Amino acid sequence: MTAFMGELIGTMLLIILGDGVVANVVLNKSKGQNSGWIVITAGWGFAVAMAVYAVGQVSGAHLNPAVTIGLALIGKFSWSQVAPYIVAQMIGAFLGAVIVYITYLPHWAATEDKGAKLAVFSTGPAIPNTPANLLTEIIGTFVLVLGILALGTNQFTQGLNPFIVGVFIWAIGLSLGGPTGYAINPARDLGPRIAHAILPIPGKGNSDWGYSWIPVVGPIIGGALGALFFHFVF
Repeated sequence: MTAFMGELIGTMLLIILGDGVVANVVLNKSKGQNSGWIVITAGWGFAVAMAVYAVGQVSGAHLNPAVTIGLALIGKFSWSQVAPYIVAQMIGAFLGAVIVYITYLPHWAATEDKGAKLAVFSTGPAIPNTPANLLTEIIGTFVLVLGILALGTNQFTQGLNPFIVGVFIWAIGLSLGGPTGYAINPARDLGPRIAHAILPIPGKGNSDWGYSWIPVVGPIIGGALGALFFHFVF
């Protein structure tokens, strides 16, 4: 398997399990309906861990353009591979969202809430405030990339790192996810948002393109700052 396919498949698995847990919690008549934020954040943490275990030996399991760009900035990844990795991540995220759509096919018509349907695919702010929302995504991704790089330096966690990163994602969601839904990953938000715009979802609303740049730009800034902080301080 090539690194490109590793990133594609890994990101697809991430979105199948991550968007899947949101669908389970927010869509009407799902077995997990109304099970809450703890279930969503745990599901995303497990999704990251499983995706990293699946393709970590193939591509390094970036699964996130903010991680890819951050690593390239500090010389830990070739700039020539940045664009192919991001393309693979975007394709994987889109395909993962399509699979979630198919899995929950009868539940879209059963769910009247347009916002809930969009929430399955992409993030949105609890309180719309552009500077604050952007700052939240910067902080969350700064913590993510800094933490991933720091964990990688600890020899005693080798082999457990994917699981520990999953727990770390869970912690970020519990602690920092409230204001914006913690996209902390441009592909995770933009790929499924495109799927939401394209797919024939009954009674869906708009895809909130006015907000869509925040979970792209914020994580890229935050990931770059987190990588640079690690490089110069650690």
